[in-house]
Amino acid sequence: MRRVCVFTATRAEYGLLRRLMRGVADDPNLHLQVLASGAHLSEAHGMTVSEIERDGFTVDARVPILDDGDTAADICRAMGRGMDGYREALEQLAPDLLVLLGDRYEAFVCAAAATVCRIPVAHIHGGEATFGLFDEPFRHSITKMSHLHFTSTDVYRRRVIQLGEHPDRVVNVGGLGVEAIAHLDLLEREALAPDFRIDLNEPFLLVTFHPVTLEDASAEGQFGELLQAIEESGLNAVFTHANSDTQGSRVNAMIRDAAKRLPERFEEHVSLGQRRYLSLMRLCAAVVGNTSSGLLEAPSLRVPTLDVGDRQKGRVRADSVLHCEQSLAAIRQGVKTVLSEEFRTRAAAVKSPYEGEEPSEVILRTLKSADLEGLLKKEFYDLPA
Repeated sequence: MRRVCVFTATRAEYGLLRRLMRGVADDPNLHLQVLASGAHLSEAHGMTVSEIERDGFTVDARVPILDDGDTAADICRAMGRGMDGYREALEQLAPDLLVLLGDRYEAFVCAAAATVCRIPVAHIHGGEATFGLFDEPFRHSITKMSHLHFTSTDVYRRRVIQLGEHPDRVVNVGGLGVEAIAHLDLLEREALAPDFRIDLNEPFLLVTFHPVTLEDASAEGQFGELLQAIEESGLNAVFTHANSDTQGSRVNAMIRDAAKRLPERFEEHVSLGQRRYLSLMRLCAAVVGNTSSGLLEAPSLRVPTLDVGDRQKGRVRADSVLHCEQSLAAIRQGVKTVLSEEFRTRAAAVKSPYEGEEPSEVILRTLKSADLEGLLKKEFYDLPA
């Protein structure tokens, strides 16, 4: 029986992996192992490992790496703890394959540990670009440490091949978030209402802002501009917390202060969980901020997105996504534009570039059928002259 270890460190990542994990767990020829780390094991980020267990999965290994800080030094120390912790967990679990998704530093360190432990890596959502983040080099480094690749668009598949990966090992499957929408039983407004203080019958914004880790500007200053523009809009807003990136705690403190100052209009949630988050997204007037879900999931729900600043700059985007610069004036105008009847009509008719044919099923078949013999010894694939 082939042992497949799935690594997850954040709520968003787990939401994308859940359907694939269920497929692995239910397959008689595969044995699922779950390695949880990062924000999943942090009280400050909602201790979301409980969501994994509530879904019926056994968490086979837990590697806590975060402390209370989020400076560059704190992140580096977390990465150091991760390297040794992931090495120990992988040696104990001894998987035949390790599955990673995305571009975060936790996944980068886990891929490095797997490389040293001689465990083949299957990477999902490689080849993407986010020019405002140190996740960008992490993502492409994970690609070079991986052996099977599952991308979300053909543009990204070509980029992975450009990085020297053999085309036979790179498959465009589409976005796992789009697949999740198709298979989740999303909640209606009446079912969601008891969980929220604001009136969900009134137009509201769904706001998530993460620090832009390759810029010198403070997260407080950048988020302050966004917060002021939302206040001036007169709309209600639901804020979800920033992740464990550098300065994320400062953004979260500002969200708490805003929700206390304007409790009739604003409310904060550390984590909504995938089902509530996507259900709320379907009902909101627009997704605002710089979260990848505004680009990957919102178009499939026919919801407008205002993408602020450079955090997601470089990603393939649907016509329902409007980018604006990181300035108060640009955000003010951007909010007005995405709320306009013309833009909402555009969003209602858009086709997402991330739609695929049952991505988890395609990935599952490959995990089962891949010949692992000799997989670790990769040759660099040169593009035809």
